[in-house]
Amino acid sequence: MPDVEQTAAAPNKKLTKEEKKKQKEEKKRQKKALKEAAREGQDLEDEEGTGGALTIIFVTFLIVVIWLAILALLVKLDVGGFGSNVLRPILKDVPVLQMILPKASEEELALQGEEGAEDYAGYSNLKDAVEQIKRLELELEEAKNGDVSKDEQMAALNEEINRLKTFENNQVEFEKIKDEFYDEVVFGENAPGAENYRKYYESIDPESAAALYRQAITQIESDAQVQEYAKAYSAMKPKAAAAIFEQMTDNLDLAVKILNTMNADTRGAILAAMDPQVAAMLTKLMDPDQSQY
Repeated sequence: MPDVEQTAAAPNKKLTKEEKKKQKEEKKRQKKALKEAAREGQDLEDEEGTGGALTIIFVTFLIVVIWLAILALLVKLDVGGFGSNVLRPILKDVPVLQMILPKASEEELALQGEEGAEDYAGYSNLKDAVEQIKRLELELEEAKNGDVSKDEQMAALNEEINRLKTFENNQVEFEKIKDEFYDEVVFGENAPGAENYRKYYESIDPESAAALYRQAITQIESDAQVQEYAKAYSAMKPKAAAAIFEQMTDNLDLAVKILNTMNADTRGAILAAMDPQVAAMLTKLMDPDQSQY
């Protein structure tokens, strides 16, 4: 009997182990299924969370765009003067944002023009104002140079006027002396008398008398002119006068007459300032002994 019971118990024990093994496998399978289900649920939650975040961002962006569009529309329509009075002074110089501003009225444009004129002294931008300043500086410099030239011209004209006045005064003095000479020679106390002059001129050939008269007048005028030249050159600086005499090589006789009319000191200073060769030529011509040959 004991053997039979042991034999019957052995299969039961063996079945129990198989059941346990199956149970373990079943548990493992169930755990794996649970893990996979949990993983699939987590992925589904992640996908749902990502999609929800994107939806929220898109909706938020859409709301912001709508509000900005509404705000831009209100500014463009200038509701309550918000666009023209508040935003225009701030955004008028911003390249893109200034497009949402309402159209400026004629009064505002005129006011902006006046403000721009005050900002740039009547110019639309600073570059134009700087260029105008440079042009004005150049014109000022040219005007200064022109004033210097005008001053020089005025000084030269005044000098010429004074010289002509000297000639005029000398001419008047010469005419006075000439008249006195004629009166003294013809009508003076020791003069031969007007009748004697009349007889003398009637006795000579008319053509000869006219020639003698012209020669006498020419000589008198020439001497007076030489004296005027001498006075003018004496008033000049020796170096300047010497430079002029050096250019008179084609009329050295006149140069000699002028120099002989001057006083010795003035003549010597001018000759000393001349080119030595020209001075030597004039000195030879001024020699009384040389002029006799």
